Amino acid sequence: MEADRTSGSAGDAYEASSPPAATLALLAGVLVVHLLADLPPRGFEFACAAAGCAMLVPRPTRLVGFALLGFAWCALRAGMALDARLPVALEGGDFDVVGEVIDLPLRRADATRFVFRPERVRDGDDVLASGGEFRLGWYGEAPADLEPCSRWQLRLRLKRPRGPVNPGGFDAERHALERGIVATGYVREDAGNRRLDPPAACIDGTRARIAAGIDARVADPGVAALLRALAIGDTRGLGEREWEVARATGVAHLLSISGFHIGIAAMFAALVVRLAWRGVPSLGLRMAMPIAQAPAAFATALGYGLLAGASLPTLRTVLMIAVVALARCSRRAIGGVQALAYALLAILVADPLATLSPGFWLSFGGVALLMLCMAPAPRAGLRAGLRQLGTAQLVMSLGLLPLTIGFFGQASAAGFVANFVAVPLVSFVVVPLCLLAVLALLAWPPLAAPLLALAAAGVGPLWALLESIAQWPGAQLQFAEPPAWALALALVGATWALLPRALPARPLGLLLMLPLLWPPRASPGHAAFEARVIDVGQGLSVLVSTRSHALLYDAGAKYPSGFDLGRAAVIPALHALGVSDLDLLVVSHGDSDHAGGAAAVLSVFPRADRLAGEPARSGIAAAPCAHGQSWRWDGVFFQMLAPEDGAPDAPRADNDRSCVLLVSGAGGRLLLTGDIGRRIEPAVAARVRPGPPLVLVVPHHGSRSSSSVEFVHALAPAAALVSAAWRSRFGHPHPQVVARYAEAGIPLWNTADAGSLAVSFPADGPPTPVQGERIRHPRYWRERPAPAQP
Repeated sequence: MEADRTSGSAGDAYEASSPPAATLALLAGVLVVHLLADLPPRGFEFACAAAGCAMLVPRPTRLVGFALLGFAWCALRAGMALDARLPVALEGGDFDVVGEVIDLPLRRADATRFVFRPERVRDGDDVLASGGEFRLGWYGEAPADLEPCSRWQLRLRLKRPRGPVNPGGFDAERHALERGIVATGYVREDAGNRRLDPPAACIDGTRARIAAGIDARVADPGVAALLRALAIGDTRGLGEREWEVARATGVAHLLSISGFHIGIAAMFAALVVRLAWRGVPSLGLRMAMPIAQAPAAFATALGYGLLAGASLPTLRTVLMIAVVALARCSRRAIGGVQALAYALLAILVADPLATLSPGFWLSFGGVALLMLCMAPAPRAGLRAGLRQLGTAQLVMSLGLLPLTIGFFGQASAAGFVANFVAVPLVSFVVVPLCLLAVLALLAWPPLAAPLLALAAAGVGPLWALLESIAQWPGAQLQFAEPPAWALALALVGATWALLPRALPARPLGLLLMLPLLWPPRASPGHAAFEARVIDVGQGLSVLVSTRSHALLYDAGAKYPSGFDLGRAAVIPALHALGVSDLDLLVVSHGDSDHAGGAAAVLSVFPRADRLAGEPARSGIAAAPCAHGQSWRWDGVFFQMLAPEDGAPDAPRADNDRSCVLLVSGAGGRLLLTGDIGRRIEPAVAARVRPGPPLVLVVPHHGSRSSSSVEFVHALAPAAALVSAAWRSRFGHPHPQVVARYAEAGIPLWNTADAGSLAVSFPADGPPTPVQGERIRHPRYWRERPAPAQP
């Protein structure tokens, strides 16, 4: 009998673990797709699906079958999503589009950003397929009735999703694929732009009304923005400063509706049902209380999840609640692991591309870690509760550290303290008050004001405390971009260190995290250096690194909207490349696309020395650069070739005031030219003496006003690098300039095509071939670079 009982338990355990195992196998197949540089040819997915189905029958191959099905399904969905993007041949064209505004438009001083779901796309007389969504800008003052759910006829200029590609940078094309964005663009001025009919009732319209209701009842705009984020996941009012504080303190997850908040809403609904059944005992004769609680909790979670914008953490929690509710209604017991597995399975089946989002991994990974590593509290009480809270914060901080570094290149050293204070206050006080305020705004608006006042009384002091914590030295830690093996090793180590105490040698797991925290990096040798042209779109930023020094030449643009390429692209690239100290910042001249990001860079590297071609226009305190300045770092010689010493810093823009810097190593040279034009190109060329092979950063992004025939032939560079935006409105690089380099037999590389450009200048040989980031790290969702010319 005992043997039979043991055998039955083992069988039950196998059955119980079967859904999680199958789901993990499905996830593994999906992950393999995301590691590919190219999707498999059409038809291969169906062969994989057929093989996977055949392998589901024999038990030994069942998990392989699920993995093949995951691969096939994800590859098929990814191929369909990429096919839905705007055709390459139609990029830059104007289209007449009828569609609906979805989500919440973001209004700024320079433009209104919104997402548009097309119903009909017309290119002249041709009607195009209209799957997916468009991310658009309406420059100037957009109509006041550009509201969620409103239908419009608009004249749009569209292009395929594309963005800068840098080490440690935001991957705009991956994000577009995950969100279903098939084109980006802007609204053209056209007499035919018009609203077609009043908006229908929709969730986003309700969210907009709730957001307006909160703004009208909370006097402090900053606190109102925080309450909107906590109540309905509306983060439009949060600026860069708020996000910096959130990142430095590790509470960014609280500024969006998390799964825990959805759980609180579901528990509130279950409590209401419980009180009703206790108040009216006869209800129990019609339906058992647990059976009634299940659909009430699910309906509340679903409704609040939709109001919160249906983010991945909310969907994960809603699906888990749905699984538990279904089990309750069918009178079947289900554990947390099975509920999580079914929620994961539902998301993989509905949208396997959701796995491209960092939120997917942080959400499911966080819950899985808590289930795996947290033991139930042995007793109730305040002390036990605080202990559990502290343990949970430790598990989340350490367990998710590898993913946080892998996705964002940073972590919060103050996160444990900040979350220990913020999580209970936000989750058990502020969010319930916000929930009640949302209900009041929908049902009885006069009651919303006192509820919001109470929530504001909690948020205001908390945010002031978080701002103070964010100023602690080392509150936010930056990390170099780790190799894939270091990330995998750290994930194993973090899990090992957090497993229950019965596991031997748990502290050794921390040692496996060391390569992630201090990744191995090869520095240039003596008299050698490396150069990296950072992809900043229409602008310039070049990092020059010797064995122990780093120089940044220009810092990208800052736009009137406040979008700063220095903060968004340059700083993450510097951190990812392992730059902990910047020795010198050179701002070639005062144009915004070169100087705009300088202030942001100096806010992170305040000890850097500064030189500028136009100090008065550079936006920073800097000494003027001048011909004749020179210095030597680690055997590498730096020489300023222009502007002339004593040339006036004119109040008007003057591209020829650009700092021109020649960097010379033992095996190669780099010439940084800013935006100089033909007028001073002969003087610059005359100062470049014969020497090792030269790599040229093309003047003025390849403008027609520079790169004269004489300049190109006098320098005869081994390679020429252009920093320009994709489909630049300035037409950079100009076709005549491209042809000029091609005729001279000089390979021309463009960041718009290849992403960030890297060149090494070893001491014992010529410069290495140029490496574009899109080529070094190809991904199936990224546009392919054009080959270097010629």
